[in-house]
Amino acid sequence: KDYERAVELYSRAIELDPSNAIYYGNRSLAHLRAESYGYALADASRALQLDSSYTKGYYRRATCHMALGNFKAALRDYEMCPRGGLLVPRVSPGVPKCPLGVPLVPPGCPQVSPGVPRASPSVPWCPQCPLCVPAAIEDEYSGPKLEGGKVTLAFMKELMEWYKEQKKLHRKCAYQILVQVKEVLSKLPTLIETTLKETEQVTVCGDTHGQFYDLLNIFHLNGLPSEDNPYIFNGDFVDRGSFSVEVILTLFGFKLLYPDHFHLLRGNHETETMNQIYGFEGEVKAKYTAQMFALFSEVFEWLPLAQCING
Repeated sequence: KDYERAVELYSRAIELDPSNAIYYGNRSLAHLRAESYGYALADASRALQLDSSYTKGYYRRATCHMALGNFKAALRDYEMCPRGGLLVPRVSPGVPKCPLGVPLVPPGCPQVSPGVPRASPSVPWCPQCPLCVPAAIEDEYSGPKLEGGKVTLAFMKELMEWYKEQKKLHRKCAYQILVQVKEVLSKLPTLIETTLKETEQVTVCGDTHGQFYDLLNIFHLNGLPSEDNPYIFNGDFVDRGSFSVEVILTLFGFKLLYPDHFHLLRGNHETETMNQIYGFEGEVKAKYTAQMFALFSEVFEWLPLAQCING
């Protein structure tokens, strides 16, 4: 019952083998016993990122949610481990997966065991998974749509007007933006080096914290982002404010539109634990789904941490 020592030793084990989900799962248990629920939750989530079939990881994370009073989240994780068996497709190692680890297999695929449910509603998914996302946007949706699956300036202008009226972007467009921006961010270093000429400038913005109308005011006063009007947003895009979804999807859209001239850095609120406490998780679940929040958390982990201008 020396949990502090256990945490120390499992941390050393993780340094030696950072891809072992069991080490994170066991350290999560040590944190749980020491009542360090935030650390325990982070370790259980990391274990599941490394191995989405790790049943004990769902059990550990559910226990963390229980301790923190997040009973709906706990229930979703408990539902993933009835009688010790996951309700996910069982596939061979060669089957391709979507960005969140869900196997991409067509209906009736012989590699899926007969009689096994296709997937639990709690399993994360993304727009590249044919088992999860409808092929077309419903006819009644009249909002902005990606042109050929890509973000354009016209789309961004329409999106901001749509959000001003407090309307919701279609979930398929939102997922497409998230998956595409994850691909862009995953290629960036942790520290971004930027060199400006004497005639060039860049606008650095602080916390937006879900204040969408403040973000619009910044663009009104200082101009929309462009190759000639670059921006750096210095983290803490979400939480506290009521329009965090609108803020972050707008920022991600401009990142896709101007990847070399629109920079986003990770703040302490671009983390799952903070989002659970300060409101972003609840907002995403209210406007979309728990699966959407899981994808946001995945994308946040790829954000750069710092930017250096002219040394």
